[in-house]
Amino acid sequence: MEKYKILNQLRPGALGVNLVVEEPKTRSRHVIKQVECLDDHHADEALEELMPLLKLQHAHISVYREMFIMWNSQTSSLFLCLVMDYSKGSFQKVIQKKREEKAVIDWEWMHNVLGQVLDALEYLHQLDIIHRNLKPSNVALVSRNHCKLQDLSAQALMTHKAKWTVRAEEDPFHKSWMAPEALNFSFTQKADIWSLGCIILDMLSCSFLGATEAMLLRKSLQRSPDALGGVLRTVQERRVPHSKTFCSLLPLMLQTNPLERITARHVIHRALEESNFRSPSVALMLEKRAVPAFISDILLEGHVASILEVMRNFPRRPEVQLKVVDRLLTMPDSQLGLPWPAELVEALLTVLKQHQSIVDIQLSGCSLLLRILGQALVQSPAAEVPRDSSLTPVLLSILRSHPEAPQLTVKVYSLLTIVCNREGAAEELRKAGLLEHVVERLGTCSGDRDLGLAGLGLLWVLLVDADPGNKASLEKATAPVVEVLAAYPADVELAEAGCAVLWLLSLLGCIEEQRLEEVVSLLLQSIRLGQDRVLLVNNAYRGLASLAQVSELAALRVVVPEELGSGLDLIRETCARHRDDPEVVENVSRLLARLAAYRDTLCELASSGIGALAQEIKGRFSSSLELVSCAETVLLRLEEAGLLCAAGGRPPPPPPEDAATSPGAPHQGPSP
Repeated sequence: MEKYKILNQLRPGALGVNLVVEEPKTRSRHVIKQVECLDDHHADEALEELMPLLKLQHAHISVYREMFIMWNSQTSSLFLCLVMDYSKGSFQKVIQKKREEKAVIDWEWMHNVLGQVLDALEYLHQLDIIHRNLKPSNVALVSRNHCKLQDLSAQALMTHKAKWTVRAEEDPFHKSWMAPEALNFSFTQKADIWSLGCIILDMLSCSFLGATEAMLLRKSLQRSPDALGGVLRTVQERRVPHSKTFCSLLPLMLQTNPLERITARHVIHRALEESNFRSPSVALMLEKRAVPAFISDILLEGHVASILEVMRNFPRRPEVQLKVVDRLLTMPDSQLGLPWPAELVEALLTVLKQHQSIVDIQLSGCSLLLRILGQALVQSPAAEVPRDSSLTPVLLSILRSHPEAPQLTVKVYSLLTIVCNREGAAEELRKAGLLEHVVERLGTCSGDRDLGLAGLGLLWVLLVDADPGNKASLEKATAPVVEVLAAYPADVELAEAGCAVLWLLSLLGCIEEQRLEEVVSLLLQSIRLGQDRVLLVNNAYRGLASLAQVSELAALRVVVPEELGSGLDLIRETCARHRDDPEVVENVSRLLARLAAYRDTLCELASSGIGALAQEIKGRFSSSLELVSCAETVLLRLEEAGLLCAAGGRPPPPPPEDAATSPGAPHQGPSP
């Protein structure tokens, strides 16, 4: 518990206390469930049973981040601590809000999230894992349209009879979601189906049943299913959307005999047969169905107009839409109508919205959008995304719906980077929380190079005109950027993107003091890695100059010798390689002027021959007021300290022959 700061305590759950905590280093929030155990054996048994859950990988399941056992000396109690992600939203809060408003839950939203829950539940059951504690508060809303099952429990914990008896007496709501057999501590996959049926029933009836009435209804169903008929008739009378589907499903899900209860797979298929209801897993199966021959012929031989007609005529056939998008990806630019075929883009965005749960369609669709936008910018760098486009909200929704699809995230980040070129777009995206999203995602992508590169590129455009007053959010960006660069020390492309971001953060004053030396070291390392990449070199020296201006510690870190040589040796090498590039020399000179401001750095400047270098810069760029001013500042400080000898210090070495004859070509990328 030492690494967590306790913020507050939530309402106690059925098994223990829930604490909202924060990691001071990353400022990320979690929930720690503290479950009191009988003894060491009980704790070890539960821990062993829960450990496999750490390996689960599913977009709609929130896995435990950490598990540990602790002893509370004040209460002489042993606790099993389960660390979960913290989410403000949940099904319970949605149901509660609609109950207060006496309003029906939006069908499209309900259709989407219940499909996600079913998909996750079927995944667990295929692995022979039982949730055991399924209820609305344990279905977290990561975003409005993306939910995750959380708080999976263990047999060893759920069969602790004494604890359950106490909790049930304290709050009857805890047990009301449980299947009849689970009340007697018998848990199977069918118990999860009962609990899901109770959740669906609560969502359907929240517009006309109060919380206590709904709880009493659930408890009565545990004894006899007769009470279900009356509430389902009311659902139909009130014309709750798609009530027919649910009224046929719920009696099969809420059978008191678990042997007569249907499975998650049967729920999915029954729902699909009777309505448009669809889970992601079923949609994926449908993708693999054969596309009718006449449609394939149109796609192969037709032009864009006929292909768009297929798109519009089969909106709910994912296998057809995927085939359409893949065909468009292979068409020549001239047939697509680039740079910006408005009709095609509008139709494509509609497909992405309709089939948001299907990753393959999102990947192909975003690839096509990237081709369209990229080609538009190639033909006209000043081209803008039309202001009436719904592109931005669609892209943000994709990000929230598929947090576990890194390839898709890379494409969406690339698209949003392009979108930010439109005036005012970056500010809109910052208000939508995109900057915080990218920072959080960068902190988890140290093992994914492409995601790190795309994230740094998007972070750059979001920071370019960011409000420096929003330091709380901006200061969190340094740590993940440093982690990405440290994970790929020999990747020059990542170094270039990282230097650009670190420079902006330093310019905004958002690099905290405890990070200064680490950031300076990474900037120097990046320069050594990519001396021939002008953009990298310029941004790295800009960042170093900004840091040295505000911190003597940063300035000392530049000049102090180390195993690979000091930053001053690197400066002389840079000036030799880029001696005819006034922008590079200006950025170097600005750093030297910052370094010369501190007494403790002057001796190192003198002994490294910086005096002679300043003299040379002053002579070579006499027409540049900025360069001359920086050089004179260095010379004046050395002279005042009595360190400027007649020869101007140790002369710089001659430039390398290859550097002098063929300086590195500028590399395309973001620029200030």
